[in-house]
Amino acid sequence: MATTAPVHPVDEVPPVRQLAAFGLQHVLAMYAGAVAVPLIVGGAMKLSPADLAYLITADLLVCGIATLIQCVGFWRFGVRLPIMQGCTFAAVSPMVLIGTTGGGLPAIYGSVIVAGLAIMLLAPVFGKLLRFFPPLVTGTVILIIGISLLPVAGNWAAGGAGSKDFGEPKNLALAAFVLVVVLGVQRFAPAFLSRIAVLIGIVVGLAVAVPFDFTDFGGVGDADWLGISTPFHFGAPTFEASAIVSMLVVALVTMTETTGDLIAVGEMTGRRVEPRPLADGLRADGLSTVLGGVFNTFPYTAYAQNVGLVGMTRVRSRWVVAAAGGILVLLGLLPKLGAVVAAIPAPVLGGAGLVMFGTVAASGLRTLARVDFKDNHNLTVVAVSVAVGMLPVGVPTVYAKFPDWFQTVMNSGISAGCLTAIVLNLLFNHRPSKATSAAEPGGLPSGGGEQGVQEPREEIV
Repeated sequence: MATTAPVHPVDEVPPVRQLAAFGLQHVLAMYAGAVAVPLIVGGAMKLSPADLAYLITADLLVCGIATLIQCVGFWRFGVRLPIMQGCTFAAVSPMVLIGTTGGGLPAIYGSVIVAGLAIMLLAPVFGKLLRFFPPLVTGTVILIIGISLLPVAGNWAAGGAGSKDFGEPKNLALAAFVLVVVLGVQRFAPAFLSRIAVLIGIVVGLAVAVPFDFTDFGGVGDADWLGISTPFHFGAPTFEASAIVSMLVVALVTMTETTGDLIAVGEMTGRRVEPRPLADGLRADGLSTVLGGVFNTFPYTAYAQNVGLVGMTRVRSRWVVAAAGGILVLLGLLPKLGAVVAAIPAPVLGGAGLVMFGTVAASGLRTLARVDFKDNHNLTVVAVSVAVGMLPVGVPTVYAKFPDWFQTVMNSGISAGCLTAIVLNLLFNHRPSKATSAAEPGGLPSGGGEQGVQEPREEIV
């Protein structure tokens, strides 16, 4: 009797009701970050409310399409892992500068299209760099991703950066209540409910927030029922050299960050990212970024917020995140639904974010637990990388006097920490030695401190 091969958890398709619940949970986890980029850029350019609303619906639509490309995939596009896609914050400062110094939105979109094409061309090159991401580096990067996201959750819990009641005890109390609900559901509820603990916490928190005037659903009535994004709504793109150069720097930063996110999800789901899937995932980033430039939105990258949700819920199916992509497409086509989701108070998201982002950091520690720290310099690699990665998070203006290209790279704690970890690992663990030559004739030097730890990654290469 023939037996069928077991399906990997990443490829499992849950029942429809679970797909919807798990997918909505992913959407709520990333929604605030997804709409923040068009709000910041459009606000800095003093766009009208109608144009701002258009940017947001266009962003949600392309977020959904980009997520579907990444999760479902076609040909050599898409890593086929549970990865949510959204606008990268690394591009905010350059885009604001481009948009406010005479180039306007057409110049932004021209540079975004070129950056997307560059990412697609460079994807195979980054795929070949996977050998430089042993557990020492990947664990450090995942740890930095988690820690660097915690201030985002803290700002949400306090009421949202820039809000009039920022830091009010009632905001922190609501965030703490949501956190307790999430933990309680995860600990005491049946298995299915524990996997949607974040969704339940947000729904319960919203139910409590409404009678206490934490939120206003007035914007729902003003929103349109149907909104369709058309290519080049704000005019044909223009291609200015300075804008293109700055966006190419952003492209390198986002590729570095995406590499870390893809490796993190690969570790969490039990499907290690190999060079070819990594290149496919980066190529999907590039295609999504090109679509962003065509459909009036911005560069796209993997969203670290949802990496934490995958680790926390242990729901590893890529079809769950594909369902989330479908929900985002609906939100982009139906602005009234998007307005409902946008009405969720920041403290509610903050309470859920604390446990999600903390889970990412804890996953990094779990990866580092496989690394040998005895009689080597691995502890120095982790210590310095985390310090460099946290510097712009703790002191946001630390690089304010440096050139713009340097700020673009180093103001992202994730890219700064990742680059530092790679360089220090090369310095301390990739030097030829007699012991290495004897143990691995003709092979890559793995560094005495990581022998045995790097072996699975080396075999993949």
